[in-house]
Parts: sequence; C-alpha cells; structure tokens
Amino acid sequence: MDIKNNILETIGNTPLIRLNKITRELPCTVAAKVDYFNPGNSIKDRMALKMVEVAEKEGKLKPGGTIIEGTSGNTGMGLALAAVVKGYKCIFVTTDKQSKEKVDILKAVGAEVIVCPTNVMPEDPRSYYSVAARLAKEIPNSFHMNQYDNLANRLAHYETTGPEIWEQTDGKITHLVCTAGTGGTITGTAMYLKEKNPNIKIWAIDVYGSLLTKYFRTGEIDMNEVHPYISEGFGEDFVPKNYDMSVIDQFEQVTDKDGAIMARRLAKEEGLFCGYSAGSCLQGLMQLKGSLKKDDLVVCILHDHGSRYVGKVYNDQWMMERGFLDVKTFKDIVSSRAHNK
Repeated sequence: MDIKNNILETIGNTPLIRLNKITRELPCTVAAKVDYFNPGNSIKDRMALKMVEVAEKEGKLKPGGTIIEGTSGNTGMGLALAAVVKGYKCIFVTTDKQSKEKVDILKAVGAEVIVCPTNVMPEDPRSYYSVAARLAKEIPNSFHMNQYDNLANRLAHYETTGPEIWEQTDGKITHLVCTAGTGGTITGTAMYLKEKNPNIKIWAIDVYGSLLTKYFRTGEIDMNEVHPYISEGFGEDFVPKNYDMSVIDQFEQVTDKDGAIMARRLAKEEGLFCGYSAGSCLQGLMQLKGSLKKDDLVVCILHDHGSRYVGKVYNDQWMMERGFLDVKTFKDIVSSRAHNK
C-alpha cells in the first residue's frame, strides 16, 4: 500500500511541464517546474519543512513551541502545515501589500497573522522584519525562522529542487530561470546544478523597485533603487544572507504590469494557473530570448498557485485600476478575454 504518514510526505517531486504556446517564438524547449503541486500550493513548502527540521535538530524549536516568521504568505503556509503535523503554534507577520486570500489561508490552517505596513524601511520598528524579531524575543519557547538569513532555506533547494530538475531533464538543462526574493530557491538550486555542470546559465528575474539587480551588477547596496512595487513574492530592499551571487549569471528586471499580464497568459494559453511571480519569471525569459539557441533546454520555476491572486492579478477591475489592462468599454473586456490578450 502507498499511504503517506502525513501531508508533509507529499512535499517535492513536482512535475516538469513543457510550455507550448507562449514560448512558440523561442528557438528552444522551455519547461516549467510547477511547484504549486506541493500541498501548500507553493515551492516554499520545501524550505519551510527544512527550516523546521534544522531548528528541531539544533534544539532551537522545542515541543509545544511557537514558530514566528515574516512571510508574504507562502512560507507561512508551509510552516503552518509543518506546525499542524508536529504540534507547534504559529504567529506570522506579513505586509499590507499581500492579498487578503493569503492572510485568510494562513488563518484557515490555525496561524495567528499580524499585518504591518509595506512602505517602511526594514529597520523601522513597524516593518514586518522588525515585528517578527521583537515577537521572538518577547514570546517564551518561540523561534524566529527568518527565511531570509536562515541557510536551511537554500539547503532545501540544494537537496530537492536541484536534483529533481537535473533528473527530470536527464542532465540536459542549459538555463535555469527563477525570480529572486529571499535567494533560497535560486541559490540552492543553482549551487546543485552548477556542481553537476558549471556551464548551466542561471538567470535571476527581479522587479523594478528592488535593489538586488544593481547589487548583483555593482556590489553596491543602493537604497535609491528602492521604491514601492506591486509584484508579490520576489524583489528585496536588502540583501538576504541566502544569496551567493557567484552562482548567478544574470539579473533581469520586469515591470509590475508585464509580470501580471504574463501570469494571465499562462493561465489562458497553457492552463497553468500560477501566481504573480510565475508571470514575471516567464516575462523575464522572453526579454532575454535573444540569448537562446535551438538546442537549449530552459527550466522556469513557477512558484505558487493563482488562487492566492484572484482578488488581484486575476481580477479585471484591479488590473484596470492600475492601468494594466488596455480596455475602454465592457465590449473591450469581453473581446480581450476571447483573444487571450
């Protein structure tokens, strides 16, 4: 019999799915690593479980303890699943930029959620980084996971995501394309793949308003690069410790609008109902298409599920309010749906 002992045993081994329509103009094969097949509907399940296991092993997380984390939603979901199975409490701190669905989903799996303002500096006492750190000091028998600087984050991808992609492509992968946030997914996966074949190109996709691209290119942390952006789940206003920039070959920035439109195209043209960052990942690839050749095999990591963005990217009103949909009348909306605009 194949009966899993608990939900955590279903994490990982997600499918690699060929893209057919959107990438038609590219000379090569493009496959998506679709990580919304994880039980928490995102790639963050992998590192959430790993961070909990490492914290247990190091004695930082004790029976009956409380997990504290700053999260845009997906890491929180993975941690909440681990907490349910292992008997921990969860307190998550998030920003008011995140979709209401994400907050409601975290509450549904038993977590307490505190919402903080987005547009404050990381060191501001109101920022979600600062609030999470303070709670960890104040609450007895608690541990702040800190996905940004906790190297168990990238270790999870070195141990699972990288090997899965290598095996699924028979070692023929030539390019990995991934949005860059905490740095765990791209760095851990890249470290494994580069060990297997140092010629594999690693392309990081960033958003305008994040300082990561300039930091990668110049080594300078320039706060003038930082301004508010709407894209969720990637881009940073500081450089997390999970980064090892030496394993990344290129950074490419994508606009909020282009990422959102591409996410909608993924759903309508490929049947892949993904989150905001998946659209941005694919948009970044399309911007770099001039660097691709016929025999290349590109793997794009699609992080999470579209159900977390139904009030935003997949909401015509929200898109129109931000000028992301070029529509003037109700008739335009109907025809834009028909033509997969």
